[in-house]
Amino acid sequence: MIQNIRSLLIGITEEGEADERSSALAYGLSLAREAGAHITVQAASLKLTLTHAFVSAFAEGLLAAENRRLDALAHAVAESSQRAAAASGVACTTQAPQLAYPSLIKSFANLARAHDLTILDAEPIALAVDRGLIEAVLMDSGRPLIVVPPGREAFTGDRIIVAWDGSAKAARALNDALPFLRAATQVELVSVMGEKDLAHTLPGAEIAPHLTRHGVAVNVLALPALDGDVAETLRKHAHLTRADMIVMGAYVHSRLREMVLGGTTQSLLKNAPTPLLLSY
Repeated sequence: MIQNIRSLLIGITEEGEADERSSALAYGLSLAREAGAHITVQAASLKLTLTHAFVSAFAEGLLAAENRRLDALAHAVAESSQRAAAASGVACTTQAPQLAYPSLIKSFANLARAHDLTILDAEPIALAVDRGLIEAVLMDSGRPLIVVPPGREAFTGDRIIVAWDGSAKAARALNDALPFLRAATQVELVSVMGEKDLAHTLPGAEIAPHLTRHGVAVNVLALPALDGDVAETLRKHAHLTRADMIVMGAYVHSRLREMVLGGTTQSLLKNAPTPLLLSY
């Protein structure tokens, strides 16, 4: 059983797309059952606004109608989430706010601070609303985040990879993941060599005894970077070992650098092989 996780926040943003399906909800319900945790589901809709001062009444009417439609869809998601939680025997609170983008991001980060862990769907598009929620939780909540790729609807945590580069953010992620690491049957502390100078960071062999003292049986592994690509190295190793989760510190480089030049966090968010537990 997963210990010391008592409250989960699941975020779902309703944008009115017909093919929208959330893996985060099913995954979160499965994890909540395992941990005996309460869940809060925020099924938010993005409030559309017109910035031009001189718009027709017809355009205003169309916008109001679309906002009503999105609001109704979000409330329907909240209600179905409540039913799914009840069927799973999970205590659940739901809310369905309709907010403009800046307010939505800020309120969600604030809500995440009042929970042990947040769960969101993976979002491959860097400028999408859901990516904004991911970054807001990471940067502004002080809480860890699990990002769930499509199709991963059941929590499993037997085999976990901890991506270790010796940085403060990696240490934060490792500590945040301890409830999962203690319950896992196989934990690999993986350092990818060649991507950066690791001479002034804490080696994996030196952090391993800390995990052992916490009851975690861990193997330390160093992998060469495939063509200098840390994300692809982790991705292929996760596939090879059938990992259930990757734990890592997020945005070791600046967000601007990662946005422009690419980086491990951006690459894995774009194409996650398995759920990612991220801390900043």
